[in-house]
Amino acid sequence: MDIPDMVRNLAVEARAAARQVGNLSRAVKDRVILRVAELLEERRTAIQAENRRDLDAAVAQNYPAAFLDRLTLSDKTIGSMIKGLQEVAALPDPVGAVTGMWVRPNGLKVGRQRIPLGVIGFIYESRPNVTVDAAALCLKSGNAVILKGGKESIHSNMALTELMQEALSEAGAPQAAVQVIPSIAREATLELLKQDELVDLIIPRGGEGLIRFVAEHSRIPVLKHYKGVCHIFVDAGADLTMAETVCFNAKVQRPGVCNAMETMLVHEQAAAEFLPRMLARFRAAGVEIRGCPRTREIAPEVVPANEADWGFEFLDLILAVKVVPDLDAALDHIARYSSNHTEAIITRDYGRAQRFLKEVDSSVVLVNASTRFNDGGELGLGAEIGINTSKLHAFGPMGLEELTTTKFIVYGDGQIRT
Repeated sequence: MDIPDMVRNLAVEARAAARQVGNLSRAVKDRVILRVAELLEERRTAIQAENRRDLDAAVAQNYPAAFLDRLTLSDKTIGSMIKGLQEVAALPDPVGAVTGMWVRPNGLKVGRQRIPLGVIGFIYESRPNVTVDAAALCLKSGNAVILKGGKESIHSNMALTELMQEALSEAGAPQAAVQVIPSIAREATLELLKQDELVDLIIPRGGEGLIRFVAEHSRIPVLKHYKGVCHIFVDAGADLTMAETVCFNAKVQRPGVCNAMETMLVHEQAAAEFLPRMLARFRAAGVEIRGCPRTREIAPEVVPANEADWGFEFLDLILAVKVVPDLDAALDHIARYSSNHTEAIITRDYGRAQRFLKEVDSSVVLVNASTRFNDGGELGLGAEIGINTSKLHAFGPMGLEELTTTKFIVYGDGQIRT
């Protein structure tokens, strides 16, 4: 079978499965999800053997260490996958929930009820643990999913999908509710993006290049974020010990992810005291600082920042630093250079905190906390299938509710329209 026919058949099967999955009880869906958690533990050695095939190929192709880290299904990663599955199973089932009800003057009772989106195409790179997160979230929200992972994780993804299909079969649910495209060809991705009569939504997760490719070629609506240019603004009068701890965590804990801080803005009244100690700590951790002229007056050893550094997602131990005169300037800078992903303010001032929350147009805005918390698990969603910065139909991390939509339901007792 050629690639177009293969992808079309997968989509036809997913469409049929979506109807069944949308009507499964919570008990059945949770049973499948928890069984997957059990199978992950039982088949850990076999899964890691398949993952090792992917890792060996990636090492042979000289992929960087950060990439290999994302690709590895370590014991810790599998433990996190199991925990995530258990958390998703414990969450309320959104399908069928009535989100509001009101009565019209003619006596009609009108409400909104949550329903699945249908069939979701999920296109992603390198991280095979995402395979399980995506499948669990789609299943719990009543959707079928077609998974298209990257060539670098094909063996891991195939092994994990087989495990999930086994759990579905044991519960009497359709195996086609979770399918992986068994091809590394880019043509397979393009064919999936053409299935607008069968697939309801495409969610890409990976680097900016992948996401732009998907957005440019898809006939299907796409939820996406291109990059994470995340800012922290250290306000005048802020608790500088807190600011130091939060900023260090946001940059250094895991610099290669989309919710890591890329630009640190510092109020000029805090800069003289805060920057020397903060920059010294960053330098000790191997962070390269690219600073504005005011920053370099305080720390002459800092590399001069250029225009391209503002609004750049480094995904590395590199940080742009700018001293600003006030909150207005910080807000202006964020409005110009932000990718609408994640921004934070460190402040003691309630009024400025509230203004920052109101005026910053990003998917997650924080007060006195690290940008690293823009994550579905950290925000109580159990897991996430991705982060959307395009606002329609969801904004921010996408969990169960974001994988549903609502329809109107109406109760009458014989009303007719005149």
